[in-house]
Amino acid sequence: MKLASLKSGRDGRLVVVNKTMNRYVSVTEIAPTLQNALDNWSTCGPSLRKISQALEENQIESETFDPSFCASPLPRAFHWVDGSAYVNHVELVRKARNAEIPDSFWSDPLVYQGGSDTFLAPQEDIKITDEAWGIDFEAEVAVIVDDVPMGVSEEDAAQHIQLLMLVNDVSLRNLIPGELSKSFGFYQSKPSSSFSPVAVTPDDLGEAWSDGKLHLPLRVTLNEELIGEPNAGIDMTFNFPRLIAHVAKSRALCSGTIIGSGTVSNVDRSSGSCCLAEVRMLEIIADGKPKTEFMKYGDCVSIEMLDSKGQSVFGEIKQQVQPYRN
Repeated sequence: MKLASLKSGRDGRLVVVNKTMNRYVSVTEIAPTLQNALDNWSTCGPSLRKISQALEENQIESETFDPSFCASPLPRAFHWVDGSAYVNHVELVRKARNAEIPDSFWSDPLVYQGGSDTFLAPQEDIKITDEAWGIDFEAEVAVIVDDVPMGVSEEDAAQHIQLLMLVNDVSLRNLIPGELSKSFGFYQSKPSSSFSPVAVTPDDLGEAWSDGKLHLPLRVTLNEELIGEPNAGIDMTFNFPRLIAHVAKSRALCSGTIIGSGTVSNVDRSSGSCCLAEVRMLEIIADGKPKTEFMKYGDCVSIEMLDSKGQSVFGEIKQQVQPYRN
């Protein structure tokens, strides 16, 4: 089942989208918003599935689906936490500055809580005040959970994953060092993230969803030039149930909590990268200095995942960088 939120008010209008993502049905009589559906998933979930089945069988009146009308599936959320599940990515970044990662990074997930009050739409411009801040994209996979109890086990955490989607975790690289030097985490360096046009239930992903990981390539282009398409299921040190259990160690998670994987990265560098920072680090290791610049005004980034048949799974995140003006 594929769900989307059409732009409407602060929280969007929930719709069910068909598998080929060309038709949709409004389902406000079941739940006006995705957050409302997640708050009542035990009753709303089955009802939405019936609509989805009827849509696939052309047994219900539908309308043409246009991703440009979409907000992020959750236009805002109560909780957004991003991880760094691909530890080889962290190791690479540190290697470029001759720093070793602590052994604990391989056994204990690294996460941070990000701003969740204003997510960007999947085709909304990334507006930044200053190009000199080092504008970067980070292509990721994320899950949305229902209510998760504090102290949940990894085994039980998997059943709380209700939806998956893609993420562009926009990062301002040149602001990060100053923030981290204060030993108090990200804030200014992490503006609003964006998410794919549709969110997808795990069962809809078939064999690609296994072991708490999504085993498909994540394709990223910048100005229509391929930057990378690493497989999200390869080299993921911590799967999503592990991330959920880590985050819920000392707190319960409310329905609608979004948990990101962190930048998708493969040890085999032939598949490319999912962020410019990694591209630059590889250049530093190879040549002693980076040659790739961070994004500039007018640059356009695209993030998409295709299944084994070449069909888009979540729709495309496609965003242009523009100057922010009051």
